[in-house]
Amino acid sequence: MKLFTDVISGDELLSDAYDLKLVNGAIYEADCDMIKVKAGADVDIGANPSAEDGGDEDGVEDGVETVNNVVYSFRLQQTQFDKKSFLVYIKSYMKSIKSYLQENNPDEIESFEKGATAYVKKVVGSFKDWEFFTGESMDPEAMIVLLNYREDGVTPFVAIWKHGVKETKI
Repeated sequence: MKLFTDVISGDELLSDAYDLKLVNGAIYEADCDMIKVKAGADVDIGANPSAEDGGDEDGVEDGVETVNNVVYSFRLQQTQFDKKSFLVYIKSYMKSIKSYLQENNPDEIESFEKGATAYVKKVVGSFKDWEFFTGESMDPEAMIVLLNYREDGVTPFVAIWKHGVKETKI
């Protein structure tokens, strides 16, 4: 299994336990699920509670909340942007990643710039549909994980910048 860690903050952001799709050569998208967790409970992302213990048919149980499994598992923290502040952030972040690539993988700079520019345009074009999350450290210089819903309007997915993470086999 691969774990994707932010190159700036060191926060764990995603793993390949989720079905990853590479978009524009610069973004990993992974579909998520909304799951029910009890306060203080660990998440078993592979379990089907209704099949294991009968589940709670109406989903109304004390201390149970519905959460996004990726957000919950990686302890991502929701943050807010208006379009202008997002553009300021993303410009600075892209500059940081370009500097990182110059030192660590200069052959990827062109691919990063082309793919990232296209994806940023997509996000800005549908800005009101996106949610934003920081890693657990809440480092303001680090990657913002993007969350949106597929065309069906039901399936959530997260997006992280391929060139802004280190892959570690665990």
